[in-house]
Formats: sequence, structure tokens, C-alpha cells
Amino acid sequence: MTKRPRRNHVSASEAKVTMVALKGEKALAELAQIYEVYQNQITTWGGARAQLAACAGRLFGGAPVVDVPPAVDWKSLQAAIGDLRLEIDFLSGALGKACLLRGKQNRPWP
Repeated sequence: MTKRPRRNHVSASEAKVTMVALKGEKALAELAQIYEVYQNQITTWGGARAQLAACAGRLFGGAPVVDVPPAVDWKSLQAAIGDLRLEIDFLSGALGKACLLRGKQNRPWP
């Protein structure tokens, strides 16, 4: 049995299969057989439904959907970085004294 080469599907064909699947007139197994793709691939392409729903306003002339990034609290992030640096310094010092850091060959036990 020869291995089938990997196929790259065109976006238009992906959209066509997804739209047919969304109609729900045929089962995934039938669609997979008709379009010669795996059922999981159709399900993956169908995951774009959320994106389609989010962009539907733009398609029909509504207000554009804008993804607003969450506000970043830089002071709390810098405080967390400082805490982590303090932990790293403390642990590297403690492990260095106990000769447990990698690269230390002078261990007191065999």
C-alpha cells in the first residue's frame, strides 16, 4: 500500500465543505467520503464557526468587530519578576552550598 502524499486544501474548498457541514443535511461520514477528507478535518474546519460569528457584522455592513487587548498591569508583572528572581537567587545559593547544582562535581557522598 503506497502512502498518499500530503494535500494542501485551498481555502475556498475548506469554506465550501464547512458550509455544507453547517447546513447539517448530510452526516460527517458522508461528507468525508464525498470530499475525500477525514471527518476530523471537517470538524477542525467547522471550528471556524466562532470566527465566522464574530466577523458576521463586518460581512453584512455592521460595525466592525475590534479585538481589544486586555490592559496590562506592568507594576504587578515587574513585582512578580522580582519575586521570581529573589527565589532563583536564594535557591541557587542554597543548592550551591549543598553541592546539588548541576556541574558541581565535589559532592560529599559517593
